[in-house]
Amino acid sequence: MKYIIRSLKYYCYLILLLTLIILALVLTGFVEADLSKMFINGYDSLWQIALIMLAFAALYPRFGFSKRTAHVYGAPEEIRADVVRVMETLGYRLEAEKDGAWSFLRRSGLSRALKMWEDRITLTPSGAGLEVEGLTRDLVRVVSGLETIQRQDA
Repeated sequence: MKYIIRSLKYYCYLILLLTLIILALVLTGFVEADLSKMFINGYDSLWQIALIMLAFAALYPRFGFSKRTAHVYGAPEEIRADVVRVMETLGYRLEAEKDGAWSFLRRSGLSRALKMWEDRITLTPSGAGLEVEGLTRDLVRVVSGLETIQRQDA
């Protein structure tokens, strides 16, 4: 269900972005305001564009969200302070602690809105370290930050 919701959010985001770009082009006079003249196939282009965007939106959650392992060792209560400090440095705040997992959200409301409120990073202790789940592009910074703290403490 989460996958479908993310796809729909991204689809709406793409449609809004395209609408804003077309509106900007019309307002600046680069293109005529008539859709039949704006696109090669006229009004037929609208459903073609919508279909292409639907395909991108359907694939986005598969590649846009992932799970990585941060090699951070120690008991959860021992590493909690370091984890919270790293996440706060990266612009996140602790949202919840549940069943041994930590959930973080972006502090900035603007940043959350730009990510369509899909900015949650979840850290779950495991045998290999911490399982980090969230937006793929954010995971690299988070995992790197967590592993750097681990190396500095060693």
